[in-house]
Amino acid sequence: MVELLVHVPRGIILPESVLLSDWFAVLASFVAINTVLYLVLGLVKLLPVIRFKSGRGRERRSETRNIDPEASA
Repeated sequence: MVELLVHVPRGIILPESVLLSDWFAVLASFVAINTVLYLVLGLVKLLPVIRFKSGRGRERRSETRNIDPEASA
């Protein structure tokens, strides 16, 4: 099996001293946590709504809302 080792140099956009600084590590951590948070919120929004059975279902209304008030519910 052929192994490909690619050396990616640091500091293409920013100097290596900036990439290894403490404030940059804090910023990168904040961005990572924020990304995971929004990913979880997006996935939760895709899931169906969980409704806990209250046991009252159709019996919540005191009167029918049918066009024909004499019809059974």
